[in-house]
Amino acid sequence: MLSVLDLFRVGLGPSSSHTVGPMRIAKRFLRAAAKSGTLSRAARVEIELQGSLALTGVGHGTDKAVILGLLGFDPETADPDEAEAAFRKTVEEKSLTLHRGDTIEFNAVKDILYRGDNVPELHPNGMALRLFASEPSEPAIFEQVYYSTGGGFIASARRLARPAAGDVVPDQTRSPHSFGSAAELLSLCDQSGLSIRRLMLINEDERRPRETTLSQLDLITDTMLACIDRGLATEGILPGGLEVKRRAPDLYRKLKTGAGVNEREALFDWLNVYAMAVNEENAAGGRVVTAPTNGAAGILPAVLRHYCCDDDGTPIRSKTQRFLLVAGGIGLLYKQRASISGAEMGCQGEVGVACSMAAGGLAAVWGATPVQCLTAAEIGMEHNLGLTCDPVGGLVQVPCIERNAIGTVKAVNAARLALHQDGQGKVSLDQVIETMRQTGLDMSSKYKETSQGGLAVNVVAC
Repeated sequence: MLSVLDLFRVGLGPSSSHTVGPMRIAKRFLRAAAKSGTLSRAARVEIELQGSLALTGVGHGTDKAVILGLLGFDPETADPDEAEAAFRKTVEEKSLTLHRGDTIEFNAVKDILYRGDNVPELHPNGMALRLFASEPSEPAIFEQVYYSTGGGFIASARRLARPAAGDVVPDQTRSPHSFGSAAELLSLCDQSGLSIRRLMLINEDERRPRETTLSQLDLITDTMLACIDRGLATEGILPGGLEVKRRAPDLYRKLKTGAGVNEREALFDWLNVYAMAVNEENAAGGRVVTAPTNGAAGILPAVLRHYCCDDDGTPIRSKTQRFLLVAGGIGLLYKQRASISGAEMGCQGEVGVACSMAAGGLAAVWGATPVQCLTAAEIGMEHNLGLTCDPVGGLVQVPCIERNAIGTVKAVNAARLALHQDGQGKVSLDQVIETMRQTGLDMSSKYKETSQGGLAVNVVAC
């Protein structure tokens, strides 16, 4: 069992697996080097990006993330403007001050290696880091390999290389209501008489005081809403070369002036504008919440803003907490039983999972039973199965921004359908999660965050 708060991480865009994860990896690497006593002898650092991290690394900002991690930036606290300035200074001056180390020469062109031809067996997002005492012809004095496994989660090679019989990471804090499947979760709710929200909250109580959990959930809510506000107010062209114009501000102005408010379809416009606002901010490297990833960061905030806040945008805490706890519980099932990495599952593992989480969370806000909440989650994923990850130009813009808007509308519809259904349908949530996992394994690698197939090769990137 993981904590719900492990799923919702604050970080910088545009990708949790390609920016948040690598930033954390670089900083962890330097901590390990310092502990080994080799950091003080380092004169050069080399980063080898492997698999998907290499193939879409530039478009996803992985080079920037690695440099920021080496400088000591944390994804949760990094200011986007300060981070950008530090990155540009490092590239221009060709030197950086290692976190807890000395200032060394650093040439991003030579010292960051893009090995798209090297796709690791353990996970397609591999990253090797090496310290050298002098010339590169001499062996590295310290080297480690890590993997960015989606949603900002990272793992060492040793962790992922565990034999199949022991590949489950032990629960460091024993959860009173531990579950490894949706069926187990429903059984626990039946036996205890608890809702999913209360059950998840009791599990969190074992990790920290309840007041801390609730305040952290409120901080996640506030960060999500602040991201929407920035996206609604910021005009301009997104970086990266595709010349994609931000559309959320213009659509928001139309909605605020009352254009089309009497149309039934205006609901779509409101959901669309909130989701697009978040993902345009994400594409620009702004501060977002992984939900469960950066590439799918707009769906949960859009649903939360429209259904869990007052008309003026003030969050109704009882609703936002319920929404995030239930959505988070569903997200844990995907993390435990499959993956939330686009490089492993395609976009079904990102937008599909976010849609599923949002559907279940919204159903809970509307008073659904545990069975109905998980039915909503199942419907949300069932109609995202096979969704590919094919970002044009390696950027998290096309089709990612619109895909979040579509996923938001799907999530609301899935929750509505579940509320009109008594009991579990023909397909269970466990079955659909397993189907997603099998589909991801069968999917060609060119459709899994490599920009080697789909729209990425059929749309001119410049």
